Amino acid sequence: MAKTIWVLIELENGKPVRSSLEVLGKAAKLGRAEAIVMGAAAAEVAPTLGEYGAEKVYAHAEAIYDTYLTLPAVETVSALLKQHQPDLLLLATTYEMRDIAARLNVRNNMGLITDTTDLAFDSEGLKVTVPWGGENVVTATHPQQGTGIVLVRPKAFAVEHYEGRSAEVEMLNTSISAASQSIKVLESIEVESTGPALEDASVVVGGGRGLGKAENFRLVEDLATALGGAPGATRAIVDAGWLPYSYQVGQTGKTVKPTLYVAAGISGAIQHLAGMKGSKYIVAINKDENAPIFSVADLGIIGDALTILPKLTEEVKKRKA
Repeated sequence: MAKTIWVLIELENGKPVRSSLEVLGKAAKLGRAEAIVMGAAAAEVAPTLGEYGAEKVYAHAEAIYDTYLTLPAVETVSALLKQHQPDLLLLATTYEMRDIAARLNVRNNMGLITDTTDLAFDSEGLKVTVPWGGENVVTATHPQQGTGIVLVRPKAFAVEHYEGRSAEVEMLNTSISAASQSIKVLESIEVESTGPALEDASVVVGGGRGLGKAENFRLVEDLATALGGAPGATRAIVDAGWLPYSYQVGQTGKTVKPTLYVAAGISGAIQHLAGMKGSKYIVAINKDENAPIFSVADLGIIGDALTILPKLTEEVKKRKA
């Protein structure tokens, strides 16, 4: 009998975020995929989720989910879990989904596995692949009793398309308690940026401590712009205050999987590798010939990034011209 896999869909500006659609596509390969979507745009989004693998969608078109953080979603999903008892609930690893998953786990004693990059059912239950520290990989097992809950790392799976598939949509009209409306979003501030988003860029140029000082990060930005890509950074220089957290690539930052990743002045700590080693091609620039980054690089350049980056940017511009 096919397993029933639920996926909680996150909305941003009225549209499903890519990471949720990645998880939904994986769910469709594991068994019967069903989705939950909540928010003012839910009624509009729900019918489209069949094209990404959902066979059924539970939708609650209420703006409360957009206005109040975490708790309304936890209340609604908890009630649905008790009523339907699916085999598995999947969520993408984002800030909002992590908060929801943690509360669902505590409220329903589900058993939570985080940061997974692959999962499959076998005779023992659910087997989940989890990277540990960037180099090691462990397999966690969730027994078959009750609904399991798993957070999936972004970019672990591709977005799957099921042309012509339509999902059954069940509109929910349950009320939300006053207790769940205690944490309200007062203001949203969008940071302006140019070029592609870091997590979606086909080319990423990352900078690390080898750049020397914050002012030199412009060399990374210049090359990223010339290549039509996005700049990224290591945790070290983000923690040093050079850049906002939104630039951070790594185990505690964003996971990127571009066609080309250029690592400039990055030693290659395992935490950083965890966020970018899935790139198709990796070019490393570092003065230290023994830097760990060279172990994953397709092309290694031993030299000073401050000297090489401007020349590389100039050459790219010349060839594009």
